[in-house]
Amino acid sequence: MGRLFGTDGARGVAITELTCETAMQIGRAAAMVLTRHINNGKRAKILIGKDTRVSSDVLEAALVAGITSVGADVELLGVVPTPAVAYLVKYYEADAGVMISASHNSVEYNGIKLFANTGFKLPDEVENEIEALILDTPEKIELRDGCDIGRVRVMYGAVSEYNEHLESTVSNRFNGLMVAIDCANGSASATAEALFTKLGVDCIMTANKPDGCNINDNCGSTHLENLQKLVVERGCDLGVAFDGDADRCLAVDNKGNVVDGDKLIGIISRFMRDGGTLKNDAAVVTVMSNLGFHTFMKNNRLKTICTKVGDRYVLEEMLKGGYSIGGEQSGHIIFLDHATTGDGQLTAVQLMNLLVTVKKPLSQLVSEFEDYPQTLLGVKITPDKKGLWDKTEAITAVIKEAEEFFGDSGRVLVRESGTEPLVRVMIEGKVKEDVDRWAEKIVDVIKNALT
Repeated sequence: MGRLFGTDGARGVAITELTCETAMQIGRAAAMVLTRHINNGKRAKILIGKDTRVSSDVLEAALVAGITSVGADVELLGVVPTPAVAYLVKYYEADAGVMISASHNSVEYNGIKLFANTGFKLPDEVENEIEALILDTPEKIELRDGCDIGRVRVMYGAVSEYNEHLESTVSNRFNGLMVAIDCANGSASATAEALFTKLGVDCIMTANKPDGCNINDNCGSTHLENLQKLVVERGCDLGVAFDGDADRCLAVDNKGNVVDGDKLIGIISRFMRDGGTLKNDAAVVTVMSNLGFHTFMKNNRLKTICTKVGDRYVLEEMLKGGYSIGGEQSGHIIFLDHATTGDGQLTAVQLMNLLVTVKKPLSQLVSEFEDYPQTLLGVKITPDKKGLWDKTEAITAVIKEAEEFFGDSGRVLVRESGTEPLVRVMIEGKVKEDVDRWAEKIVDVIKNALT
């Protein structure tokens, strides 16, 4: 068995790759590792949330079996966004939290994300300890019996308490805003309408009727076409789209144009700076951010801090430097003053707060951005070829050739996904035809070598 945890927890095709047995083992090992600080006689408490995938109920049952079998109690949150689990772990003073979700991935995938009692995702060394207990020393797992087995309780009201936290981050109400809201048939289906209606928004809901199989299916932050059409047809002020577990948010402006994470971070950073809430006058982003973002930040006298791709690296830098906002072009945005992880609905709340304060349309606010043509392509590879792209001579040679072609007038970024067997190719430059041509050339070489 290979490494269980990737860049965002354990993930794979549910039941056949991320099996029930694995989920139960993760539950047992995580409960033991994460609750060692518990005083004798005090029973550990672990929260579990899930998205709307048909497999989430199955994996939840396996996790419950694992956690309770080593003597820890489980409190079930039901369908909630991932950031709700992160928030409620601290709110309920739990010892750990678990989210069952594969985020933006299609329905056949699922995942298990672990949170410490601080609300932050686990550092690598703790995940490694849990993994070692499962793979190397399973004999150290101590099962309980009789009345020492953990209890299971359903937590009613958890969604409302999370929504109240999001409401508390702003003082304005958003009466007069008409917003199309795409819930990706995922976790936001349980929270978004109540949240934004209470804030005064005239909500036009879409993709908010999950059936277990339609999560992220031609909807949500990875499929914005229907939302763009809806915004224009209904004359909305904007649209917002979440992914399957609602830790991401992308927007559509009043003219139907996509507003990605770069633009959201840029305009919200400026708004925060002007309001005196942007620490160090800076935002943290990854190397994937468009060159147009960097130009916008420089023109507005704002600093940009860059990290490797991945929200965990953004968060590490934010904690290290004391920054208020950071995130990714994909819409995974962290507001560290209010949350310990990316939160799509919190992002939408902050964006709407900006709009009602400055009283300008979103299209005008983002018109200052000059987007460099950028192409992002993904290549599915066979699982046995993971970790080989940067060790394959044909691939490294064509990447070098592309880098020499663009020089200082563009960027070539190739990386492997941390959550699925996929190599991502991003190229950015001044001429779209050149960008597309080189991206397709690199993709073809990867296909030939790794599929």
